[in-house]
Amino acid sequence: MATIVEESVDLQTPTGVMRVHVQRPSGDGSARWPGLVLFSEIYQQTPPIRRSAARFASEGFVVAVPEIFHEHEPPGTVLAYDTAGTDKGNRYKYDTAVSTFDADTELALAHLAGHPSCTGKLGAVGFCLGGHLSFRAAMNPRVLAAACFYATDIHTDTLGRGKKSDSLARAADIRGELLMVWGRQDPHVPPEGRATIHARLAEAGVRFSWHELDAVHAFMRDEGPRYDPALAALGYTLALDALRRALHA
Repeated sequence: MATIVEESVDLQTPTGVMRVHVQRPSGDGSARWPGLVLFSEIYQQTPPIRRSAARFASEGFVVAVPEIFHEHEPPGTVLAYDTAGTDKGNRYKYDTAVSTFDADTELALAHLAGHPSCTGKLGAVGFCLGGHLSFRAAMNPRVLAAACFYATDIHTDTLGRGKKSDSLARAADIRGELLMVWGRQDPHVPPEGRATIHARLAEAGVRFSWHELDAVHAFMRDEGPRYDPALAALGYTLALDALRRALHA
């Protein structure tokens, strides 16, 4: 693993300034690494998300964490892991247009592609809401691989303003490798929901790997009672294997 450097940049969007937190391996200025957009849960860049970004950066990626709710909150906002923070985050994910999420993804990818430490090869990873955003990022032709952990609202097609998205309908747009990881005890994505997603990916001819673990929702979050260290370690192994295969080749 490598030591890392942290920086942030404020990118202008049609819906306001989007702060993007970047972590990358330290180097002599000549080294280059693949880029990875890491999409957070509904709480934005919390300490667990920052540590997750650091984990990927230390494994040889330039990792960008965009603040997904910049339309609703000032730069640097972190929502708390409590009832008030959860309610606010859930409200924002349904008050933000899907087109805004997609445009922000494109902007984050473009920033990574132009980063002086990036090779230009790009991937995505995300958790919860971020898992869904990573799934949608995989529809972008420049994304070579995406890892989606317990992605919410795909099976119900309810992401975004009006609770209406087209993620399942657009599954055939995914050209890179897709990794889907689920907790079997996750009430947000029940067995029938997972079955719906699996069937659609197979129907669309997507190249994907599928893992259902004996875990609850948010088992990767290294804070609170849901955290499962052993399964989180497995999750990182699965993600790093897929991302390295596509981005380091």
